[in-house]
Amino acid sequence: MNGDTERRFTRGLVEVRAAGDTRTIGGYAAKFNTLSRNLGGFVERIDPGFFSKSEGDGWPEAMARYNHDDSRLLGTSDAGTLRLQTDGTGLDYSVDVPHSREDVYELVQRGDVRRSSFAFYTFEDDWSMTDQGFPVRTLLSGSLVDVAPVNTPAYLDTSTGLRSLAERAGAALEEVRAASAAGDLKQFLDAPAAPAVIDLAASRDTTKTSAPEGGQGDTHPPLALRQRRAELYRRRTF
Repeated sequence: MNGDTERRFTRGLVEVRAAGDTRTIGGYAAKFNTLSRNLGGFVERIDPGFFSKSEGDGWPEAMARYNHDDSRLLGTSDAGTLRLQTDGTGLDYSVDVPHSREDVYELVQRGDVRRSSFAFYTFEDDWSMTDQGFPVRTLLSGSLVDVAPVNTPAYLDTSTGLRSLAERAGAALEEVRAASAAGDLKQFLDAPAAPAVIDLAASRDTTKTSAPEGGQGDTHPPLALRQRRAELYRRRTF
């Protein structure tokens, strides 16, 4: 699992929801298979299975917080005051706003707060190209941290996504960041991978156990082989 928390915003509206005498607000915190706006040379889409683990585990420790602010807690999944579910559209949430946060309820009711956001960790992603030849990152699996009605969208830190692309391409992170700033990430997806060359005869010869002097044997495998090893390691880890 990547250790960095990411945040994304949805075009869906947060709204007041009828729930008897309870002050309830909600909306879609995330929408599936919808391309995001340009995040710095690439766009994102969320796979419908992205929240499967969190949902299967009962949304452990998920929270609703106004503007993702720790001091403006609205509800939690553990207490049942935050309810989450996925459908064909995306991740939907409903939260019962406490009396101490009545100002948030009123702001949503008046339309001053109109957007939703969610914070998450990424377990697995993938990179490809849109039909128009633009880099797209697909979020395949992850863990939900919180959902939030927001009126002050924070800066979208895309460093985690760029680091993922750098690992995939076997490139230096600074090189990928520079390409992102120049709007030229396509180069890391266009270039064909070098063919992996594996000497099967050598791998079967168990008598060759000594490494070259000053080294440890296979210290510089082909790029494609190194990428494949890294991918297999990531998949085993998750």
